Order: sequence, then C-alpha cells, then structure tokens
Amino acid sequence: MELPVWFEVGSLVVLVLILVADLLLVLKRPHIPSTRESTLWVVFYVTLALIFAGMLWLFAGHEFAGQFIAGWLTEYSLSIDNLFVFVLIMGQFAVPRRYQQEVLMVGIIIALILRGLFILAGAAIIEQFSWVFYIFGAFLIWTAWRQAFPGGDHDDDVKQEPFIVRTLRRMVDISDHYDGAKMRTVVAGKKIFTPMIIVFAAIGMTDLLFAIDSIPAIFGITQNPFIVFTANLFALMGLRQLYFLLGDLLDRLKYLHYGIAFILAFIGVKLFFHAMHVNELPFINGGEHIDWAPEISTWMSLGVIILSMVVATAASLIASRRERLAAPAAPAQTPVEAAERVADEKGTPPTVDGP
Repeated sequence: MELPVWFEVGSLVVLVLILVADLLLVLKRPHIPSTRESTLWVVFYVTLALIFAGMLWLFAGHEFAGQFIAGWLTEYSLSIDNLFVFVLIMGQFAVPRRYQQEVLMVGIIIALILRGLFILAGAAIIEQFSWVFYIFGAFLIWTAWRQAFPGGDHDDDVKQEPFIVRTLRRMVDISDHYDGAKMRTVVAGKKIFTPMIIVFAAIGMTDLLFAIDSIPAIFGITQNPFIVFTANLFALMGLRQLYFLLGDLLDRLKYLHYGIAFILAFIGVKLFFHAMHVNELPFINGGEHIDWAPEISTWMSLGVIILSMVVATAASLIASRRERLAAPAAPAQTPVEAAERVADEKGTPPTVDGP
C-alpha cells in the first residue's frame, strides 16, 4: 500500500502548525516549566506519535506503521543522547535557566532543517546508488563503537569549542553578560552580540553532528522519506519539555550510551545485509544479489530497539540507586547556599543576604 498524498501533505501541515504554536508559546511566556507541565507535554507528544502510527496502519498497512514506530524510537533514543550535550552546553555558557526553553526551541528548529536536508540528500543517493548501504552500515558500526567506548566524556567534547564558535569569538564583539534571550544588546552606546549567539552556534554544530549519525540509522529501518522525516519530527517535538522533565535523571542514565550503541550496531549490520541482498557491485559476488543474505524484518528491529533501551535504562537506574544508598548523606545547606541554588535555577538574584 502507498500513503495518499493528501495524508502526507495534511500531516505535515498539522505537525508544523503544532510546532509553530509551541514556539510562539515559548516566546510569549519564557519560564521554567514545572514537572507536571513537562510531563503533560511529553505525554501529549508521545500520544500524538502513537495516534499517527495508528493512522499509518489504517491508511498504509502495518509495515509502514511498524517502520514509523521503529524509526521514531531510534531517533528518540538518539535525541535523548542529544540532551546530555545540551545540558553541558547550557552549563558551560551559564545560560540562565528561565531562557533555556528558547535556546532549546531554536536548537530543535535548526535540527529539523538540517535533518530535512540530510533526508532529501540521503533519499536521492539511495535511489541512484544502492551500494551506499555498505557505507551507511560501516559508518553506523563505527559510530556504535565510538558511542560505547568514547575514550573520554561529553565534558571533554563540549570544552573543545567547535571551529565556528572559535571563529565567532574572533570576528565579532560579544558582551560578557546576557540580555534576556536577545542575541544583540547595547553596551556603552554600541550594539554588540550577547553570549547567546555563541550558544546558538554551539547548539547548531551539535545538531549537525547528531544529524550525521541519526539519518543513516533511520534509513536502515525505512527508505520512505516521509516516514523518515515524520519520525525525526516526532522525536524532536517534546524534546524541550523532556529536557526539563528528566533534569538530574540524565546523570543517572549512565548506561544509556551502551543501549544506543547496540541499536546503532544492530542497524549497521542490518544495512550490510540489505546491501548484500541488493548488491550491484561488480567485485562482490560478480555484481549479483547475494540471496542468502537475510532481510531483518521491521518488527524484529522494533523489538531489538525497545529491549535495548529498556535494559540500558533499567541497568542505569539500578546502578544509580545502589550508588546513592552507598554514598554518605550530603550536608545540609545553609539558607544562603539554598538561596543561591534557587537563584541560579531561576536566573534571578538571591534574596537571602549572607552574615
């Protein structure tokens, strides 16, 4: 079955309108969302994705629905890994917490644009050159190894500023302090950039790197550009609220990268099998298809993705709980320390003076 054109166009229009409404809400009322608000938004977007999968099943059959769910979960797990880096970027550049929503929203829009371009390019390449699946497969296996054994941590990656950030620092005048969420401010009668432009540049470079990793992964699940894009769109929608909902929980997901690495390696192997199955390279099997190469089904892929994330999350939470129980109790905070902590979170001056 094929998806009706009206369904594809209508779905994209509705989803873009929801995303625009979300953006306008952030711009109109910058604030730190409560746990309840963040939870409701995340549940809303997850429910919306499941409803969309149900509509795909209704209009195009179970195979398209399964491809969307598997692709969405893969991109969602990779997007959660994005959050680790976003947290570190916010911390490194000391972004006031009340303005972090806007930074995240801009990051999500940049990610959507970049991924849309990568999807169009990837679909065109795959249509012309089936052998690219060999390259995608090898790239994902290498990415999985790098994810599982990074030889460092995210802090090291963030502290080494991207080239574009270093270039911005040299080329433009940047103030020492933020002016709300503005990118431009006035200092001594001169209009200059605020540190927010550096934050946006760092977020944009992070999005670019993650797009390079994530797009080959989902093309290992489906080659339908519409499903690839909507899976990415649903994975990014609600990411802003998930950032505030997870909060300190991100630090407790210490084994998540192993689950993501296993998923990427699995999809990489799947891509290799698919490349062998449709092989046209003359120096491999005389340019003939390799019939014995298995085709891993969408539903098997979905099962592996879900199981990997459940095991990684459960193992992380169990290990974190054991560490907390074994650790000595933290000393009680003084009123001044408590006020400074809250002020830092809210982006406002402390209200309790020291002795």
